[in-house]
Amino acid sequence: MADILPFRAWRYDLAQVGDLSDVVTPPYDVIDEAFRSRLYKQHPCNVIRVDFNREEPGDRSPDDKYSRAAGFVKQWQAEGVWLREKEDTLYVYHQEFDWEGRTYCRKGFIGRCRLEEFGKGCVYPHEQTLSGPKADRLLLTKATKLNLSPVFGLYPDPETKAQTILEKAIIGLTPLEATDHLGVKHRFWPVSDRTVIDQVRDSLKSQPIFIADGHHRYETSCNYRRWLIEQGQSIDENHSANFVLMMLVGMDDPGLAILPTHRLFSGLPELTADELKSALSANFEFDECGTGADGAKAAWDMVTADGGQDVFGFGTIKDNRWLFGRVIDATPMKTLAPDQTDAWRGLGVALLHKLVVEHCLKRAYPDANPTFKFPHILDEVIEAQHAKSCQLAVLVPPAEIGHVQQIASKLEKMPPKSTFFYPKLLTGLVFNALE
Repeated sequence: MADILPFRAWRYDLAQVGDLSDVVTPPYDVIDEAFRSRLYKQHPCNVIRVDFNREEPGDRSPDDKYSRAAGFVKQWQAEGVWLREKEDTLYVYHQEFDWEGRTYCRKGFIGRCRLEEFGKGCVYPHEQTLSGPKADRLLLTKATKLNLSPVFGLYPDPETKAQTILEKAIIGLTPLEATDHLGVKHRFWPVSDRTVIDQVRDSLKSQPIFIADGHHRYETSCNYRRWLIEQGQSIDENHSANFVLMMLVGMDDPGLAILPTHRLFSGLPELTADELKSALSANFEFDECGTGADGAKAAWDMVTADGGQDVFGFGTIKDNRWLFGRVIDATPMKTLAPDQTDAWRGLGVALLHKLVVEHCLKRAYPDANPTFKFPHILDEVIEAQHAKSCQLAVLVPPAEIGHVQQIASKLEKMPPKSTFFYPKLLTGLVFNALE
């Protein structure tokens, strides 16, 4: 069963820092160097100095940035820039955002989730992870002894029991607020009423948790606990290292949106639409959608109207044309992905990378070495076609919550860039101490 606990968070004292918006950041892995420099200048206590400290002239080792981050933690705690919650608390968290003409409000709450090794409990991953980010995050965790950013977890709750309990508890209370660089409004409310917390915990005890985002952070927490044990530390069941900071959102929350991740292909020959049709004709049927921006919009309208995972919009840069393509023969997928389930093989991203790239295009262009960029917004795809910065653009249907649950519960991991949960959770709202 899922074990969710309140905790005594560290968080910013607004009397010291002023506007919370000035000291929070998106997750480090979406911050480039220019943005990091901007955040450094934005406020002397911006959490970027802890979560994504940069190397400085005079550093004797690349590891100096981790000890420098730990130094900021100790300084801000000592000076009262960060204050410690007096009671064990859960945090109701709302994110209000606009996407392509619609306004959403995603509602969840932040607490501590008991760690479980994947495959041995009721916490399920859905995407693959990379070793590099986990090594970096482990070094930072060892230095700061904190969870700095929450993992994003999803849980089945068709009656929205847990969130309803918390929403009632915050009626009439003033939230803490921050607006991020994309205009997303983040609001959160501390809830320390033990009766409310116990009701929320009880409502989740029988529910699995599916990690939507933050797989590296979750695995890093497991690795940190393992490291402490290897160092000879005694870790009883209530030790803080047995838990990870997590934002929990019900799968039926109306503000929960999985957005598409499209593909821009480079490393292919200069293709026309007719040449693409020829390469894919054994496995696809096509409809013409027009050219340029109008053609891209028409193709995307057809993809979204269909609602399936086996349809795509194909834009060939050489002749500026767009096609709507539907899979008519997916039988090669059993050979291309023999160890995966039918549900995995039916995903749009799996069909694209296995059937289209590894089967059809590889057969037609054996010397090609395709690489990819991953835009989320249709206008970005249109701009790339206009700039001729790739050879092929593909509009990909987004996976749905049901796909995440079905595939993750069978201990499979979806292909990279299968899901894009927008917006990102902020770093800097609350911090979870690990000692």
